[in-house]
Amino acid sequence: MSITIEFFVAPDDASAALVLETGPRRTYESLSLGNFDPEEAVVEWECLFSGGSFEELVGAGEPRIVADQGDDGRIVFAISHRLSAALAEAERPELKDAAVAWSLQRAEGGEVIDTEIAFVILSDLAVLVSTARRLGQDVYCWVA
Repeated sequence: MSITIEFFVAPDDASAALVLETGPRRTYESLSLGNFDPEEAVVEWECLFSGGSFEELVGAGEPRIVADQGDDGRIVFAISHRLSAALAEAERPELKDAAVAWSLQRAEGGEVIDTEIAFVILSDLAVLVSTARRLGQDVYCWVA
């Protein structure tokens, strides 16, 4: 199964929700990725950077869905402010440690994500989050 994932910067939930049909690439600065479960990943990343348990975060409604297509699986969700802050403040060694830990977690679940690829994903996302914070905006994820 192929999954298209685009993390993007938008001014607010309403604006982010407007990309549900077409994706954010033409409208907002974005980061294109693919073939992992981004909803699960953002919760795992928040646990790695900020602590807490996966179950607690999911029980608290993370990630927060902004728009949902339903049948075809397209969704837009917001990256939590806590994860955004952690990524924006993370130094290279922290990103590397989190990438290794995430790669190992995924391997335990039978999914192979190379640690170098995991590091690139987290590093690129940290740059996008830093851009969003400078603009006073948030980071969202579009999945199709």
